[in-house]
Amino acid sequence: MRVVDHIRGLIEKGTLRSGEKIPAERDFARSLKISRASLRTGINYLAAMGVLKVRHGVGTFVADGPAEIGKASLGIMGALHGFQSWQMFEARLVIESHLAGLAAERSEQEHHAALSEEVAEMFAFIDSPVEYLVHDILFHRIISQASGNPILAALMETITSALYEDRRKTVEHTRGLRESAEMHLAIYRAIRSRKPAEARKLMEQHLRMAETAQGKERARGKQQFAPSKEGAVQGKESTVVQSIQAVAKPGREKKLAKPTIPESSQPKSDKPVARPPGKPVRPGK
Repeated sequence: MRVVDHIRGLIEKGTLRSGEKIPAERDFARSLKISRASLRTGINYLAAMGVLKVRHGVGTFVADGPAEIGKASLGIMGALHGFQSWQMFEARLVIESHLAGLAAERSEQEHHAALSEEVAEMFAFIDSPVEYLVHDILFHRIISQASGNPILAALMETITSALYEDRRKTVEHTRGLRESAEMHLAIYRAIRSRKPAEARKLMEQHLRMAETAQGKERARGKQQFAPSKEGAVQGKESTVVQSIQAVAKPGREKKLAKPTIPESSQPKSDKPVARPPGKPVRPGK
């Protein structure tokens, strides 16, 4: 992705440092010679990965902490090896439920503040699925960091990238984001209240709901682009007409062959039918 590569280069060269604001959207898009929509897609990706921090109404800044964009993405591996969606959710169930429990035991006040901020942002963007997804992903990243286990957190980072890439393809067709936001709020409260068992249970429930929701999103996406029955019939009729026009030569009408009448059906003679003897034939009959 051009935006990702460009910003990564600026960070590696030291042109952009932690806490610094990136150029204004219009100027940045013009300098990269891309559309503003493409720029937003790249910025959202980097925000979900924790590289950038979007402060609405203020601007976009380079986040504090190490960038994670150099890690191998499960999305690429999935494309190569054919990972299935249910396999991703199964992996998340195993890892994230335990991360939530550990976060309830080990998280610090700064983690609670960060989780609270992301929950507030999710409620603020209930009607904007793409923006909502960014804060959803960040919420789960913070939980992995709050677990206190850098190995599990690193595993979760590789999943996060693939998760965002997969979900952003369907999120526009989502429904019921308020219910999702309420579930994240419940998970946050369990972690803040130091209730590991409840946090694990709520995370498992949330992930199963998310798997069902994403399945419905994919179905809605297919329905949106599927042709209607009426359109399909009209398409077939149009194809038939085009085929007939291609066979027939312009300016000529195809002559129909004269039907052959079987001999048994042909009249034998135009002569009057002979009458039995003794009965005169009357005129007109």
